Amino acid sequence: MVGQVFRRRWQLLIVFAIAGAIVGAGASSVLSPGYQTSADVLLQGSHQADELTTETTVATSSTVLDRTAKALRWGVTGTELADSVAASVLDGNVIAITARADSPEKAKKLADRMAREYVAFSTELAAQQTDASTSLAKDQQDALRDQIEQTNDMISQLSRRANGDNVESVQVRTQLQEVRSSLTEAMTTLAESESSSIRSNLVVMGSAELPTAKAAPTLTQLVIGGALVGILVGVFAHLISASRRRRVYADSDIASALGANILGTVTVPHEHARNPGEADRPHLVALGRQLLGLDRPWFVEQLPDAGDERDQAVRYRRLVHRLHETAGTPLHILAVVADDDPEALSGVARLAAETGSAGEPTEVITDIPGFANVVEQLDAGPSRPVVRERAETTPAGNRTILRLVEVSAELPTVPEPADEAGVVLVTTAGTRTDWQLDGLTQACVDAGYPVLGAMIVHRSRPAAAPAGPAAPPASVSDDALAGAR
Repeated sequence: MVGQVFRRRWQLLIVFAIAGAIVGAGASSVLSPGYQTSADVLLQGSHQADELTTETTVATSSTVLDRTAKALRWGVTGTELADSVAASVLDGNVIAITARADSPEKAKKLADRMAREYVAFSTELAAQQTDASTSLAKDQQDALRDQIEQTNDMISQLSRRANGDNVESVQVRTQLQEVRSSLTEAMTTLAESESSSIRSNLVVMGSAELPTAKAAPTLTQLVIGGALVGILVGVFAHLISASRRRRVYADSDIASALGANILGTVTVPHEHARNPGEADRPHLVALGRQLLGLDRPWFVEQLPDAGDERDQAVRYRRLVHRLHETAGTPLHILAVVADDDPEALSGVARLAAETGSAGEPTEVITDIPGFANVVEQLDAGPSRPVVRERAETTPAGNRTILRLVEVSAELPTVPEPADEAGVVLVTTAGTRTDWQLDGLTQACVDAGYPVLGAMIVHRSRPAAAPAGPAAPPASVSDDALAGAR
């Protein structure tokens, strides 16, 4: 079915592709980032994952954005720059600051300035943290120094008390001296550690590269992607539409749904089948439907060739013969067609013409606007039937009276019987559902008509015009072309 969509509705798929491309081009103003580049900043030292995440937030903070906007002097605010920059964590404690702009130069300048302002702002934060830590450490160091001096005084007092010459006194003084030395070394180490810097340095790892092409998705990519999406939407729309259709195409299925025998199967050239009501439709609308392939179904097999005139005449002659066998002679029958089935009208017009060609004067009684024009388009010559809006008051005699009515396909209503022998249901294959076909039959039964049978019309391609001079028409009999339906 997908192949049939592409083969038979490729014109409409092109329209879907163009529409998708237009949508993609319009979306490029929102989705296309333009030119993009990035500047890397290295954080020296050891850092946890959450610390690196915090640094990305600092890199795109409002302070950094405002400083960048002020330095660039592009006439934009920091808030407006927020959508054009982003920060992410790379391997090795590296913060990547990505900038987007409508030109390569602007993208490079934005990335470099953001990196410098981020480093400057982060250094200020670290300096403030260092000053606070140094002040606190100095207070703690002074308090510790007082405690050490008090401890030294106590050690001196204990040392003076142990001023004897015995061995125990000497050992006590030695141990006290070792304690004093350990306290002094601890004080020195504490002072050195507190005076050292507690912050890590940030280094910009070179200038951002000048981009040579726009970043994905580019305008071209979005246009191509939109066209592909448009084609997919068109294909899926056709498939969904086909899955929801329940129209009947096979002759046996149509006969089963109608509950009637098939009197004959005929073909009508599709380009010649026109609904009389379409005469008022603007020519451009009809031309547009034809160019897009909407004037023919795609989900059925390709229309067969109409065949030559001899084949068509045989089919209609046999149909007329079966009608005589069923309804008697002369024929006086009612033909019922749906109001949206122009091919069925053309089939009835040809049936009336073939009835007249057998030597039987034929009269079609109908109030369908434009049906007379359909009959006039037939090359029937003297056998062309007479079309009237109402029956004559004179007796029918040997004339064939064909009364033609159109009914609604959804809610059919057949008029009251006159003196017809029965009704013939005329429908085009692939135009009705099972329920609609059954509704046609039930409407005829409700009106009191016996159903003589069904005439099924198939759309076909018009026969090619002969290259040479036209040959004289051959006589046609019911025995000709025994293999034809």
